[in-house]
Amino acid sequence: MKRDLVIRNNDFDYQDERFADIQMLRYRVKDFDSLTLRNKLFVYCLTQATLFGRDITFDQFGEYNLRIRHLLEYVYSNYEGNRDDANFRALETYLKRVWFSNGIYHHYGGDKFIPEFSREWLCQQCDTHDIQDLLPVIFDPDFLPKRVNKADGYDLIQTSACNYYKGVSQQEVEDFYAEKKSTEPHQPSWGLNSTLVKDAEGIREDVWKIGGKYSEAITKIVYWLNKALQYVENEQQHTVISLLIKYYETGNLEVFDKYSIEWLKEQDGLVDFINGFIEVYGDPLGLKGSWEGIVEIRDVEATRRTETISRNAQWFEDNSPVDQRFKKSKVKGVSAHVVQAAMLGGDEYPSTAIGINLPNADWIRAEYGSKSVTISNLTLAYDEAAKGNGFREEFVIDFETIEMLNRWSPICDDLHTDLHECLGHGSGKLLDGVDPDALKAYGNTIEEARADLFGLYYLADKKMVDLGLLPSAEAYKANYYSYMMNGLMTQLVRIESGKQIEEAHMRNRALIARWTLEHAGGAVELIKNNGKTYVRINDYAALRGCFAQLLAEIQRIKSEGDYESAKNIVEKYAVTIDPILHTEILQRYKALNLAPYKGFINPRLSLVKDNDGNITDVSIDYSESYVEQMTRYSIEYGTLIG
Repeated sequence: MKRDLVIRNNDFDYQDERFADIQMLRYRVKDFDSLTLRNKLFVYCLTQATLFGRDITFDQFGEYNLRIRHLLEYVYSNYEGNRDDANFRALETYLKRVWFSNGIYHHYGGDKFIPEFSREWLCQQCDTHDIQDLLPVIFDPDFLPKRVNKADGYDLIQTSACNYYKGVSQQEVEDFYAEKKSTEPHQPSWGLNSTLVKDAEGIREDVWKIGGKYSEAITKIVYWLNKALQYVENEQQHTVISLLIKYYETGNLEVFDKYSIEWLKEQDGLVDFINGFIEVYGDPLGLKGSWEGIVEIRDVEATRRTETISRNAQWFEDNSPVDQRFKKSKVKGVSAHVVQAAMLGGDEYPSTAIGINLPNADWIRAEYGSKSVTISNLTLAYDEAAKGNGFREEFVIDFETIEMLNRWSPICDDLHTDLHECLGHGSGKLLDGVDPDALKAYGNTIEEARADLFGLYYLADKKMVDLGLLPSAEAYKANYYSYMMNGLMTQLVRIESGKQIEEAHMRNRALIARWTLEHAGGAVELIKNNGKTYVRINDYAALRGCFAQLLAEIQRIKSEGDYESAKNIVEKYAVTIDPILHTEILQRYKALNLAPYKGFINPRLSLVKDNDGNITDVSIDYSESYVEQMTRYSIEYGTLIG
């Protein structure tokens, strides 16, 4: 049954249904109706190219994901029994989780979730389907238990269920790509767009391109990219899309680098996008790019904030507390925009980032710069969903601190995201000859910590007020408090009892908060009040000094490619969890009846035609339910069999 959009007093209803540990949200594209028809059609074509990558992400996240999704959708759609039956309800929840995570592994922790319906019941619903090989994948907790394993002491390739490798060991992967690398400074991101396979003929790459792996899906993406060429705003956009098409046609990583450079140069259009094999968090070795897509519309008013940061990039680099050897003498091409998401896809859907900085290649960053976006309508949706939920009242130490957070957190959190994406990721440099992949499985955590620390350090700088980015020299304290509370305590609500921290961003926050707690000399502490644990910050200035010290060390590790130091600092501070504190936090959070994870339902764009078949408009509709959207996507954008 279609869920009508609820609008009261011109307020948008951001929250939708909830299941398992997830709350679904909606985001509004406030400027869409004011676009020209040409711009709307440009957005429409790019959104189609975004949605056709969905099956690629499912397959990348696990060899059996597509088959399991198809099976569950078949049972869900054809079930003729009582839909209030416990087994069917359990299947419905399990299917919603599979849709949300692009597979059978938790989107954040990476552990396989086990269904609460029975094996026998599922077999009864599928008596005409051969599903015997899928049963252990679905029901056995010890069979392919983890999508990405980063635990020290294991073969990370053979113990990870992600579908980027077939028949190879970790050592074979490292040796294969080590042979490809040379001393030439402009190295492609080797392995970014291929599955590494070992068969009777040896080890080879199965490249993701038209005519290669994922050809059916990529062909559809390219079709819509070609359509988008009709509606570009400028010649640079035409160049960018043409290069992306060529990359998809050839799989040539040097073409991808050319595309990335030209994408950086495109700064004038109202519409922008990300489309391709980009982020490497889903690979335990940080080599393979998961497919993702986002279509963006520039938020012109809010972008003035990020443009101020970009214009002063050299000042921030020069005054960073890191060793002079690791600083860029000349910062190039740093740009940042605030945007509204118009469509999310692949690894950015339904769970998505609120800030992005690309490209990832270090040599391109050094020579050409980077482009950052902060996604304003997503942060707005998060903020609206959090109002009045009791979280701060439960976990923040006192009323005065709650008042400080309520007053300053929105502007400080957005500014920290800007500093993280625009400057943090783009700051510093590798020493000559250092392999960008030298930190291996610890590289993602170190890089995220570096960017977060850069933002934390500068958020408290007088420069923020001088540039008009913060209205008060005291505002930064709100971000410091919420960051330490999250890193030390509240992010633990996302982890099951008995588990360790796995995800790179969570490890980063734990590393920073725990290292600082140990080295701050009492500037920050954990205290007990009426049996509950709270963070207390006694000296905000000293806390900033600790952030500076840690930033200097993290940058040294990155710049020198110091694997052993990266391993030691991550394993000591970012992985294990105090079980007593964890139990307390989980119990307190459970009493609030909140979902620890949020995700988004996309708006639906449709062509409007007159009686002669001419396109007269593109409509945007927010009323589609989560189940309706997911089932429609499987029908309309399904390209791979699995």
